[in-house]
Amino acid sequence: MKRILFSLTTLLPFTLAVIARAPQTETSPHETGAAMPQAVFSKFDDFKWAKILPDLGDSSPEISILHVDPKTQATKLMIRTPKAIHVRKHWHSGNETHTILQGNAVFACDGKKSELGPGSFNYMPAKMVHEAWLPAGSLTFITVDTAWDVNWVDGAPSAADLTK
Repeated sequence: MKRILFSLTTLLPFTLAVIARAPQTETSPHETGAAMPQAVFSKFDDFKWAKILPDLGDSSPEISILHVDPKTQATKLMIRTPKAIHVRKHWHSGNETHTILQGNAVFACDGKKSELGPGSFNYMPAKMVHEAWLPAGSLTFITVDTAWDVNWVDGAPSAADLTK
């Protein structure tokens, strides 16, 4: 078996020549007249909040959906907690990330717990069962790469899950 080694300087001119001759198949939406995706600018004071667990009244965590991709349904949202709460075991159909903006949250999955403070980030693969303990006044930015859903393992949190 004969080995052939190419250096980057040998391959670069060839690669550039191939790219230059490749047909341009994509056109800009500006050229086709197609609708352009629009930028979104939202101020925190303008977010629309809804109770996640209405049975808990004013103690319910709240959700604000910030953006949903019309093609993939990927969702960006915020969750805030007026009271500390244990979010029981659950999973989502899509991959999920959490970025903690306020408070120190604790997440648990696969037998491990991790405390995350402001600026911290985590990633949960789709269908990974996890739970969280969120303090009063917490604010969490979440992304899901599909439509937002919550699949409770042992039922949704109740007033018994509110902590002081």
